[in-house]
Amino acid sequence: MKFIPLASMLIFSSVYIPNVAAQDFDVCVKRLQATAQEQGLSQDIIQHTLANVKYVPRVVELDNQQPEFSQTFEGYYTKRVTDARVEQGRQLLKDNREFLEQLTKKYGIPPQYLLAFWGLETNFGGYKGKMPVLDSLATLACLPRRSEYFTGELMQALKLKQKYGFNQADMVGSWAGAMGHTQFMPSAYAQYAIDADGSGKADLWNSQVDALTSAAYFLQQLGWHRDERWGREVILPRGFSYQNVGKSQTKSLTQWSKLGVLNTNRTALSTPDMQATLYLPSGHLGPAFLAYENFDVIMRWNRSTFYALAVGKLADRINGGGVLTNTPPKMPRLSREKLKALQTSLNEKGFDVGKADGVLGTRSIKGLQDYQQSQGLIADGYPSVATLDALGVSR
Repeated sequence: MKFIPLASMLIFSSVYIPNVAAQDFDVCVKRLQATAQEQGLSQDIIQHTLANVKYVPRVVELDNQQPEFSQTFEGYYTKRVTDARVEQGRQLLKDNREFLEQLTKKYGIPPQYLLAFWGLETNFGGYKGKMPVLDSLATLACLPRRSEYFTGELMQALKLKQKYGFNQADMVGSWAGAMGHTQFMPSAYAQYAIDADGSGKADLWNSQVDALTSAAYFLQQLGWHRDERWGREVILPRGFSYQNVGKSQTKSLTQWSKLGVLNTNRTALSTPDMQATLYLPSGHLGPAFLAYENFDVIMRWNRSTFYALAVGKLADRINGGGVLTNTPPKMPRLSREKLKALQTSLNEKGFDVGKADGVLGTRSIKGLQDYQQSQGLIADGYPSVATLDALGVSR
């Protein structure tokens, strides 16, 4: 799986990066061989596998791509929570209910969530990636930016090959080394993968039983709350104060109910002592969500709000739920340069959002809300057309 903060909310545009790693790759591989020996890997793995890894220029290109346009929630969601994916998930739920319910009993993860993760990661195993994992990880380990991290992942991948006897040609995945039905990175594979089908090895590429069992175990270890859902879409009342949006404003359902927040059928929220956070991924014009503690668990799998909302809603729909009550509106995508201009303008006007980096994080959203409130705009923290105009940021 991919622990990429907000990266899954971005569309990338290629930029040219000078190819400096290739000429030093052989030297780097020698260093990696020494590291492998220090970590106790066999001479066979070191001399016949690691010594023969190949440099992959495409991996360098992908690693160095810079985010150019931020994707809207509408663009992200509609491409992932599709009717076809929902129907396939429902059929898989029907066909595998007994096995999935066994996982629920043991690990506490309801079937629809396991299917939702599986669906988003690889379209239920339809596309698990085709890049040679060891070559990709070696290439990344030889780049200075995240060498330590990817060296560690490469060592784990080599240990997996040594432990289970995987054929190197079969070890394929994403360009960054995520593998199998559930796209585990090697370190997660080593720690959480389970041989559930009794084959003698945890095979996340070829065994759906191993992959889904491993996903259930991983989510349990991340802290999944048994018998609780991820969250829900809600309706906000007229005159709602959007200063209540975001993680810093987490409240109990009782408090949200007192603020006039309703279920989508306009009935009152149930009022147990559960904590919830309000998210408006498309601003006040789009759907509103109250997210519970299991939403935070989903975010530990992939640190993207869009991803976590998609998992939650795909799970709901697989389990028989309906479409969003409030369809996400189509919004223009903003370039990173425009987001930098927005941040610069906020700083100049006295709303400190820190360095203008083109990433609309928590601090920028709070500064944007404060500015919107000062201008009599709807203070939802979303860079609407009216807000951009007020800040003097060209569209």
